[in-house]
Amino acid sequence: MNRFWKSAAALLPSPADYRLLKTSWASDIVAGITVGIVALPLSLAFGISSGVGAEAGLITAIIAGLVAAIFGGSNVQVSGPTGAMVVVLLPIVALHGPTAVATVSLLAGIAVVIAGVLKLGRLVSFIPWPVIEGFTVGIGIIIFLQQVPGAVGVNPEGHSTNAVIATFQAIFEASWPAAFLPLAVVAVTALLIVMLEWKFRKLPASFIAIVLVSIGVYYSGLPLETIGELPKTLPAPTIPMLDWHTMATLIGPALAVAALAAIESLLSARVAAGMSRTGPYHADRELVGQGLASIASGMFGGMPATGAITRTAVNIRSGARTRMASIVHAITLLGVVFLAANIVEKIPLAALAGVLMVTAARMVSIKTITKVMRVSRADALVGAATTVVTVSFDLVVAVGIGILAAAFFALRAMSATSGVTREDLSGDAQPGDERIALFRIDGALFFGVADKVLEEITSIRGIEVVILRLSQIQHIDSTGAHTLTDIINALEGSGVTVLVKGVRPAHIKIMERLGVMSALRHPNHLFTELAPAIEHARSHVGRDNAS
Repeated sequence: MNRFWKSAAALLPSPADYRLLKTSWASDIVAGITVGIVALPLSLAFGISSGVGAEAGLITAIIAGLVAAIFGGSNVQVSGPTGAMVVVLLPIVALHGPTAVATVSLLAGIAVVIAGVLKLGRLVSFIPWPVIEGFTVGIGIIIFLQQVPGAVGVNPEGHSTNAVIATFQAIFEASWPAAFLPLAVVAVTALLIVMLEWKFRKLPASFIAIVLVSIGVYYSGLPLETIGELPKTLPAPTIPMLDWHTMATLIGPALAVAALAAIESLLSARVAAGMSRTGPYHADRELVGQGLASIASGMFGGMPATGAITRTAVNIRSGARTRMASIVHAITLLGVVFLAANIVEKIPLAALAGVLMVTAARMVSIKTITKVMRVSRADALVGAATTVVTVSFDLVVAVGIGILAAAFFALRAMSATSGVTREDLSGDAQPGDERIALFRIDGALFFGVADKVLEEITSIRGIEVVILRLSQIQHIDSTGAHTLTDIINALEGSGVTVLVKGVRPAHIKIMERLGVMSALRHPNHLFTELAPAIEHARSHVGRDNAS
């Protein structure tokens, strides 16, 4: 019972979360305001791109950002709407409408909380690096392509949910040369961001670019579509409809959203732990916090949230030391709702498209892609396959296929380094040694090599004693242990005495359960050292010679 309460307490907030606050409160406030300013255009843009509107993006950044900051497992993680989530939500909105997003957010949040309670947080460590990079590149490409309709002044409604197809549809449907006007605004916004970051790295370049472009568009009277009316207060929380039909329809999309939220949040938290000196993150608590954040966001009309790598990095570089910085980030955005909604409403959609295009372009790192391609052909294929499936089909499916592809190549590599080798007997040669076979099994004895080992050992002829040297086996699964039993039974059945040497302590239990030891003719045929095993084998051959 004590273990249960201790485990449960580890998933909840504690005073230890703010142990550094006495000395870091000033830098935390500055970092929170800075990341809040950076998050404003991104939150608005991600809300619009997902099809639920700028209001939903802003609400998500405020509500989810606050809840995740308090309940999450990272001291410096910043949460809110992200580009990866937009990619998943857009098809859901197209099929089920914007109102379904709140329900999806609630269901996905519950699933993520359950994953945290079940201690599934460490599973993200099983995602290979090429899969993560291929996934990131694919998301970047999709986010960039999703902005093309807005960049050429075309309403994306009614277009394909596939970003590549929708891009070509928008280009062909655009009213040229009128489409050059929003395209120019996109280009100017992107150019300003790049130039500002080049000259003034510590300034919030995207925020400044949005302000400058919005002022220019407003006073020049250019006919460009803007964000439109935003709420002056937060909406009252409500519980979305959860009737059986709605749940049955949305449970699949919700589980996909939950998987993405868990993966992206844990990856972001892991990156943050490497960048910051505020201590490690708690993976399971992070899942609970992110799940609660999505539940709260859905109740206020927002969208599912995840940890945001870019905003988290800004938070850390701005001096954040405790989760107070993320709380201040949410309060800063809340101040925008109450004090500056009338101003934010006038931001051109083309300017937000420019911000997201720059964000997307930075997700596609040529340096990282080159590294993946140069490591090995297998890693290159895994990364490329993950990217292609991400862009063509589905993010969660892409991660699954990437993991399966990586597992296939890993098993193939393991098979190549595993196998059986016949060795010479140590010491001076003695009469009858030719009737003794010493086999050393290397690497992993698992389902991928079991048949090959079985065939090679049992195909020997003219042998009276076989010594199986097992000390070099690094891993053995149930198939491998069962194969050893089959080898011993086959050899003993044909009159060959089998001696086993060097069973590792970690392998004893599985071998006993699958009958390896009981298949031996005598308990004395199990050895810990090679020399006594060879001596015993020679004694068997010697008895035969004497007879």
